[in-house]
Amino acid sequence: MKGPSDGRRQRGGCVGKEGTERISANSYSLGLWLAVISAFGFSFKAILIKLAYALPQQVPVDAVTLLILRMLFALPFFLLLLRSSGHQGRNLNRKDLAVVIILGAVGYYGASLFDFLGLKYVSAGLERVVLFSFPLLTLFFDAIFSGRKIRSYEWLAVVICYCGIGLAFVHDMDVSGVQEEVWVGGGLVFLSALCYAFYLSGGRHLIARYGSSRFACLALVVSTAATLLHFAVSHPLSDLVQPWQIYLLAFIMGTFSTVMPVLTLAAAVRRIGSSPAALISSLGPVLTIFFSWLILDEAVSLLQMGGTLLVIGGIWLVGKKGRQAAD
Repeated sequence: MKGPSDGRRQRGGCVGKEGTERISANSYSLGLWLAVISAFGFSFKAILIKLAYALPQQVPVDAVTLLILRMLFALPFFLLLLRSSGHQGRNLNRKDLAVVIILGAVGYYGASLFDFLGLKYVSAGLERVVLFSFPLLTLFFDAIFSGRKIRSYEWLAVVICYCGIGLAFVHDMDVSGVQEEVWVGGGLVFLSALCYAFYLSGGRHLIARYGSSRFACLALVVSTAATLLHFAVSHPLSDLVQPWQIYLLAFIMGTFSTVMPVLTLAAAVRRIGSSPAALISSLGPVLTIFFSWLILDEAVSLLQMGGTLLVIGGIWLVGKKGRQAAD
């Protein structure tokens, strides 16, 4: 015979299980939204840069000045994150510190600088499409660093992706009318993607050891130091005196499009895993094209959208086949 306490225990167990399932479902939903917010933040950076370049003033802000302002606004947040995580993770040894310095200076700083320079010449839509090819470039660095053979489906993805980039180039050339600028800007953004792929591939073991958020914080601190050095040797201090609109755009860039996406992406990966988070990040080029049309009044064409879909398709193919191979 069951007593009242047995019934309460059974009902309590039932409620507890349902509550756990609700918490799990809510956590997954939150993870999806965090991944979307991260994609939105990253994709909006190009819009902010183009707005800063377009601001009417006697001497327009240049890429290095805008970059250092963005880094300086983001730096305090990353230093706080490093301080809060310093007691939780393992200490950085000398070898790993040297790798972080190389990757932060060459990878993160190089990627940011070439991206800012490239946006002087090309549309925000083309910038995002070219930059989004970095996962495929990471494959080549993985092959160089680890000797891993590139598979046939990965070569196919490369062909699909760069056919898409070619279509996006044709769109920009038609709209711009100055082919030389499109080639220069596109080349600079490609160098940015190359640097970022080097940063990710070279830092893979450090990300596994120290966590993605801490590694990103360390790399950004190094990148800020490299940008400060670049600014110090190439610009007078008076170049930091800018209209308030530039400071506002740089602040939004440093927080909304730098700090926030890094944190929300890390939180999303913890809740839903890296594969779904990476899939949602493919919204980035589409969001950039939409907001460049809405805010910057950039032209949108079937060529551009077709190219964007091809690039996303190439990245999706690598992700899908890679997961199947892992299973």
